[in-house]
Amino acid sequence: MEKFIKNIEHEKVQKLADLVSAENGQVVSKTLAQNKAVSITVFAFSKGEEIATHDSTGDAMVSVLEGVGEFTVGGVKHTVKAGESLVMPAAVPHSVYAPENFKWLLTVVFPNGYEA
Repeated sequence: MEKFIKNIEHEKVQKLADLVSAENGQVVSKTLAQNKAVSITVFAFSKGEEIATHDSTGDAMVSVLEGVGEFTVGGVKHTVKAGESLVMPAAVPHSVYAPENFKWLLTVVFPNGYEA
């Protein structure tokens, strides 16, 4: 049977933060799902790393798993801590910065089956 969620063991309780490790000077990611409706990716950023301003065709929800991240959405900076989430609306420019090592889950829901 085809697995729609990949790169994670099925039928086993796990900590998502354990799927990736912050590597000095790097952004590490692991894609769990990618299709026309949704994209789910776990990230680990080392301190000082960033993703420059961009936008998405879908609504993007971030959930910080460990540490603290800074997400700038539409020019407004949001500090998001472990256990907190933030929705970044489709078509609104946003960026990500790591003031410290942090891990987070990104879920993007695409309109009408559009794939990134």
